[in-house]
Amino acid sequence: MPETQKASNILSLYWKCQIIGWGIVSLLWLYIALVRDRFGITDALTNYVLDVAICIGLTHAYRAIALKKGWGRLGIKKLLKRAVPSILMLSVLFMFLMNIKMSVYIYMFNGSNTFSENLLLWNPVLITGIRHMSIWVLAYHGYKFYVREIDTAKKNAQLLVMAKQTQLDNLSAQLNPHFLFNSLNSIKALTLENPKIARRAIDLLSDLLRSSLYGKEYTAITIAEELALVKDYVELEQLRFEERLKVKMDIDDTLKSHTIPPLSIQLLVENAIKHGIDQQLDGGTVEISVRTDSDHILITVKNPGILSTKEHKGLGLKNLSERLLLQYGETAELEIGAPRELMIEATLKIPINKK
Repeated sequence: MPETQKASNILSLYWKCQIIGWGIVSLLWLYIALVRDRFGITDALTNYVLDVAICIGLTHAYRAIALKKGWGRLGIKKLLKRAVPSILMLSVLFMFLMNIKMSVYIYMFNGSNTFSENLLLWNPVLITGIRHMSIWVLAYHGYKFYVREIDTAKKNAQLLVMAKQTQLDNLSAQLNPHFLFNSLNSIKALTLENPKIARRAIDLLSDLLRSSLYGKEYTAITIAEELALVKDYVELEQLRFEERLKVKMDIDDTLKSHTIPPLSIQLLVENAIKHGIDQQLDGGTVEISVRTDSDHILITVKNPGILSTKEHKGLGLKNLSERLLLQYGETAELEIGAPRELMIEATLKIPINKK
């Protein structure tokens, strides 16, 4: 929202509060004028309008001074040093103006000159002025303080988002070469073993690059899109491993529209092939499952192999863990374990995005 429009909206709110607030407060004085002082309806309404005008005039003058002096930027202690004397001054002015108004009314309708005695009369109107002016000043600065804190919180939130986005961009910059390097290594092996299949591998890599590396920037991708990427990657690897690599998928179709960090499943599959299938003489099966557990999506990748410390310290998994922390905080986690002998299981736990 443009600053001028924002200022206009705030000013509009201020005048609405001024008119409605003092209009409601002055209703009591209108009632007293009609019932106790027995004013006629015209005189009572005139008196009511003057009461509202006096209160708005005094408080608006205070607001103008506070804005000019920059009191809204002061801390509580410094503000109180200026607000308390101002409240007393406003209350005295309130009393004088109310007494002058009453003296004018008496003079106009009764012909009695009571100006001098009313100006020197410290009557209960002063207490009324102190009460109402204190409430107004506290409410005004309370609202200004609230707006200032909200603006500060918004700016801090924007800075935090920018910082997180920068971190995510840096992580993505690390991950893409990592992914490309491993894919090129696979193609390198194929060029020696079977040049014809290597050409097909290059086509697959081209598709992978187009969809995962040179597409639009994002921090989330649907499970369906991620699985399509995984299938291309698996086909690329199957060209090299042939019958040694098999893949079994168990996917809950109702979860395919939910979003996850890009290249997350692909990374787990890549690790399963690199640290599992590639280390087994006869290869094996990579099992991929996507299901729900309470408020989370559980993505599990299993492969034959022996769990080693390398699988916890690799750049890819470290990268993924940092992305999870940035995007989901403590609500997401990555676990790697060995549920049984010669079996490695990686589980990605991601909170379900509410639609």
